[in-house]
Amino acid sequence: MSELVDTKPPGKSWREINKERKSLKRKRNEEKIIKREKRVALEKEVQDKAKEEEEREKKCLEISTVSIAVPSSILENAQSAELRTYLAGQIARAACVFCVDEVIVYDDIGEKLNTKKSKLEDSDGVKVARKSCVQLARILQYLECPQYLRKHFFPIHKDLQFAGLLNPLDAPHHLRQTNDFKFREGITMNKKVKPGKGSQVNVGLLQDVSTDKLLNPGMRVTVRMLPALKNGKKLKGKIVSLTTPRAETGVYWGYTVRIASTLSQVFTQCPYKDGYDVTIGTSDRGLSIDTLPDKEVKYNHVLIVFGGLHGIEAALESDEQLKVNDASLLFNHYVNVLPSQGSRTIRTEEAILIALSGLRNKLQANNEPMVFKGSGIALSSAFPNFKPDSDHSGAENNVDLSRFD
Repeated sequence: MSELVDTKPPGKSWREINKERKSLKRKRNEEKIIKREKRVALEKEVQDKAKEEEEREKKCLEISTVSIAVPSSILENAQSAELRTYLAGQIARAACVFCVDEVIVYDDIGEKLNTKKSKLEDSDGVKVARKSCVQLARILQYLECPQYLRKHFFPIHKDLQFAGLLNPLDAPHHLRQTNDFKFREGITMNKKVKPGKGSQVNVGLLQDVSTDKLLNPGMRVTVRMLPALKNGKKLKGKIVSLTTPRAETGVYWGYTVRIASTLSQVFTQCPYKDGYDVTIGTSDRGLSIDTLPDKEVKYNHVLIVFGGLHGIEAALESDEQLKVNDASLLFNHYVNVLPSQGSRTIRTEEAILIALSGLRNKLQANNEPMVFKGSGIALSSAFPNFKPDSDHSGAENNVDLSRFD
């Protein structure tokens, strides 16, 4: 049996061979170290990006907000279904024009009258409330939703029977196909995706957007549109929070709707971590709004409460949780928004416009959103800097699409 002999190549000494082997081993070790360093650097980069994203989301939540609370009884005082719908549309228009972040529909009658109940899904989940509460909230949600998403979230319903009569909000986030903006509202689609991939989202364009998160179908999401690759055919985006567009661009991004069964729930079910730091009640029994100094009412989250036909006092009386007798004790400021009024009564939809207009110079946000200076949003008086892309013909750009909303 022959023995295996480790033969050396001809012309090379064992010292040279060992030197080459050590050199190759050293080279392999160096390559391993380089790969390890690259992996560590990549992991650190991912962690830094995640930390940066977390800080950005935290910053978004710190933006000062304006909330208004509206009584549902104003709908019951309307004479017909058409007028009830139009009244809700007036409130939605006022909230949009003055960039309100949250609209709270509260029941100011309570259990005194045994009226019909109904269900609606709001920002806190499915709520069972008085029919007028649900109808007002549903119409507010319908108008705030971009037109291309309404068929997904609002099936045919009696509350929306006359919604076609309403004036459109024409809010900045109601984007059209021709608008090129880096954020869009969308709905997650029920489509199969590859393992490790996120949901397909319909954002009102000709094709769906591939996102970074896998979510249940039928959810409304806000998508940051990512720059398209040179040879990329698919649209890609990243799902962000609802407050991100306004925090990063300054564009008003609509309002949320919440239902409160009583006046006390307007305060106790506040969605913000530290609650409302400034509360303002409106009543003809309050102090004149002129007594508030200009830009002296500083706030992070301000709440403005409006009364119904019989005022906030009636809502206080019907709420068993509140033990105070004077409505002014519930608020930091209890104001009369229009002293020396010419009419005996100011309707709630009128009071909202008057109050928000009068308080513009009184309130000072601690973390005010930036002023929008970009482009890509539908042309309007609020965004005069927008210039249509030169790729489109002048005839297409001059078409006014607002009447089709």
